[in-house]
Amino acid sequence: MMNKQFRGAFACVALLHAGIFGTAAAQRTPPPSKQEITRAGTQASTTGPSEFFTGHVRVDPVWPANEHINASGGLVTFEPGARSAWHTHPAGQRLVVVAGVGLTQEWDKPVQVIRPGDVVWCPPGVKHWHGAGPTTAMTHLAVSGTLDGKNVAWMEKVSDDQYNAR
Repeated sequence: MMNKQFRGAFACVALLHAGIFGTAAAQRTPPPSKQEITRAGTQASTTGPSEFFTGHVRVDPVWPANEHINASGGLVTFEPGARSAWHTHPAGQRLVVVAGVGLTQEWDKPVQVIRPGDVVWCPPGVKHWHGAGPTTAMTHLAVSGTLDGKNVAWMEKVSDDQYNAR
């Protein structure tokens, strides 16, 4: 027996597949006629630039935004104490914590602890940061929407006092 929330989500997915929600999808270029597979290990890891990150951060691209899906995805691994600078996303961002224990904070709100399985929604234009805990690494899948070719607006770095204010 399905609960109401699951039935509602299932119905929405079924309607999306049936093409009933909206006409924007119908106006886009048709998707490729076959599956595309990006093989693991074919995209190089990069180091998060020190201009936008404190500590050691590795970024592994997963997929780019394109004309079919207007969001990019990447696995971001923060070593203990590492974190992003304050930033916003013009079209929002969803984070899915896959390993470790991390921290996130919205401007003028308390620091939140995030763990594997937690999903964080960062609304468009909301100033925030995220990173590892002080003694544990953290990896999250970041799915960032793109608006006018941009998916992030970087700001000042998170100070040690801000990071340690828990």
